[in-house]
Amino acid sequence: MRSADSTPPALPSEDPIGLQSFAVLLRTMNAELGRLSQEFAREQGLHPTDVQALVAVLDAEYDEDGGPMTPGRLAQRMDLTTGAVTACLDRLEKAGHLRRVRAADDRRVVHLHYAESGRDAARAYFRPLARATDAARNAFSSEELHVVVRFLAELNGQLTRLGR
Repeated sequence: MRSADSTPPALPSEDPIGLQSFAVLLRTMNAELGRLSQEFAREQGLHPTDVQALVAVLDAEYDEDGGPMTPGRLAQRMDLTTGAVTACLDRLEKAGHLRRVRAADDRRVVHLHYAESGRDAARAYFRPLARATDAARNAFSSEELHVVVRFLAELNGQLTRLGR
């Protein structure tokens, strides 16, 4: 992971909490997270879509559907064909990042699980991101963090609704 050499963009001084400031900050954060994700993909010999699939598998328990991710749910979530998802899962399984497990109650159902070796590689790579996130969190009070979490949850909800 390379260190960020650039300084964050300047915010409009006339309205530091206005829509333009939020847009600049969110675009900057999105670009940095995208860069980190692409670097991880390159380091692991994966396609960027593969990393998006891993994140979807990792976060599946927090989805409204809950429970383990399935290939069908992953295809729907990522807006990919079942063939594209199968190719992605094949790459992830071959690279040791993912396990496919048949459901005990219905052998036709396949659950996707992050493999421990893949989880270890991701933890090692993204540890500096976790430290940076924790350092940023420590700069705020609990009350402020609750507001940030509420904002991010609301924004994510709004973005999800836009895609439907």
